[in-house]
Amino acid sequence: MSLENKNIEYPKVTTWDVVKEYWKSAKKYKISIFLILCGSLVTTISQSVIIPTYYKKFFDVFSYDLEINLAAALLIHIVLIILGLNLVAWVGHRVSGYLVAYLEIHVMRDVRQNAFDYILNHSFNFFTNNFTGSLVQRINRFTRAFERLADRIFFDIIPLIVKVIGAGIVLSFIDRKLASMLIIWVFVFVATSYFFNRFKLKYDIEGAAIDSRATGALSDSISNHDSTQLFTGVKSESKRFLKFNNDFLRIYLKRWYFAETINAVQALLNFGVEFFIFYYAIVYWEMGVVTLGIFALIQGYIISIGGSLWGFGRIVRDLYEATADAKEMVEILHLPHEINDSPSASKLKVPKGLVEFKNVSFSFGKNEQNKPVFTNLSISIKAGEKVALIGSSGAGKSTFVKLLLRLHDIKSGQILIDGQNIADVTQESLRENISLVPQDPALFHRTLMENIRYGRRSASNDEVVQASKLAHCDVFIKDFPQKYETFVGERGIKLSGGERQRVAIARALLKNAPILILDEATSSLDSHSESLIQDALNTLMKGKTTLVIAHRLSTIRKMDRIIVLGKNGVLEEGSHDELLKTNGTYARLWNLQAGGFSDKNIEDMLED
Repeated sequence: MSLENKNIEYPKVTTWDVVKEYWKSAKKYKISIFLILCGSLVTTISQSVIIPTYYKKFFDVFSYDLEINLAAALLIHIVLIILGLNLVAWVGHRVSGYLVAYLEIHVMRDVRQNAFDYILNHSFNFFTNNFTGSLVQRINRFTRAFERLADRIFFDIIPLIVKVIGAGIVLSFIDRKLASMLIIWVFVFVATSYFFNRFKLKYDIEGAAIDSRATGALSDSISNHDSTQLFTGVKSESKRFLKFNNDFLRIYLKRWYFAETINAVQALLNFGVEFFIFYYAIVYWEMGVVTLGIFALIQGYIISIGGSLWGFGRIVRDLYEATADAKEMVEILHLPHEINDSPSASKLKVPKGLVEFKNVSFSFGKNEQNKPVFTNLSISIKAGEKVALIGSSGAGKSTFVKLLLRLHDIKSGQILIDGQNIADVTQESLRENISLVPQDPALFHRTLMENIRYGRRSASNDEVVQASKLAHCDVFIKDFPQKYETFVGERGIKLSGGERQRVAIARALLKNAPILILDEATSSLDSHSESLIQDALNTLMKGKTTLVIAHRLSTIRKMDRIIVLGKNGVLEEGSHDELLKTNGTYARLWNLQAGGFSDKNIEDMLED
């Protein structure tokens, strides 16, 4: 069961794509990476390659025919060298540790920021087809995956490679067969872990996907808890989430059982190699080739390399799991933005505010068979003109607004503002010149001051307060103990619908853009609140090209022009008085609403 809309086709990404994505952020810290590698080499060579050779010398002293005082002096000398090498290794490890901490936290910050910035620039369509919880989960896993990958590379893989190469070189000077046995053991062990974990990767990827879907389901249910309770859906939601939980159980149990199988195979390999190496070492000792010190050296290398190899399966699993976690986000990073500025895009300049739709055709999705919303729609709104759009649900009122804001790209035709094609200007400059007061404003979980200031982030506190007063926000803000520093809750849940709309109006007043869109801007207001705010809207609309979407016809009777949209585009247009005289669709709607008919009756009539 998937929560993601299949309309989005994510590109296939590889492990190499993940590496390249992390390298984009990590390459800024090349000096730190170089010093980490140097520290790791110094630590591993000193502690795991050179020190065991001195333990060999240490134990060989006992086989020498020396006086006790000379032997003791030689042993102390060797111990002091070992102490010095341990101190060198300690310094190298500490330097690497601090630099890895510096590198990881900086790259994680950059990776998270890059992912956040890229996601925010995805289209309106992308966010309608993805759950917020899943996207947040993807960013977090992508960020944490770098830490896991970097830790494994710097603290496990590089030291293991150095240990194997170093031990192989040292043992080859003693006996090439022993060195060959060690290298073959390591090769078989690594190859076994690799192929087992390679096979397990598909389950890791499936596990990451299930985790995202479960998080999305969790977020969806919790964010709609009020509907769950009001419609007695607690048991239903519990059963629904149980399906995701059972999928989670199934795949993760399979992953963990597989991991235990890998551990069992690796344990057998460890036991086997230790037996064979020591068996041949004993044979060589019997022949007088191997000394007590060489036994100590071999044991030291086996313990050191064996310890690293024992964790190699976990290392490989972590690498694959981290890669699987990262791939979900890399898919999004490789998904091209649906709405892009053209390479030669200029900034929109709006000296007047003339808006023109010229032969605009649009339908949702890429499928040519999809039902068109507009076909060769042509509408012109004069500079400073106040125009209302009415029509049934699905007639395209909201789509008209989204196309003007370029939340979707049209299939054909042109949308012009003061003669400039909006496809040829930057999206940022386009939206800077348009203020929108939506029907259901979504606020940030920030203070009232921050939410209103979002209309113009450079505004002073006094300007925010002034806009708030014009929108009559001060009527309810003064009752809060912390006034403008009151947090409004997620999506503004602590405020009523009418209060949220007043905040949205205050934000638009503060923005003061030349083009204004009011999408049912007073729908959540009672009659008293609406009368209070109407003068603020009149102030807001002065000198601006205004587009109003409304169902209540009484709110648009003073518009300069009213456009009635139907299934086939524009049904009729004109002022309130002009449309009443024609005795057409608008006149019948007006009479119906004046007679107390519901919006449903009106919409049914429009559809007919």
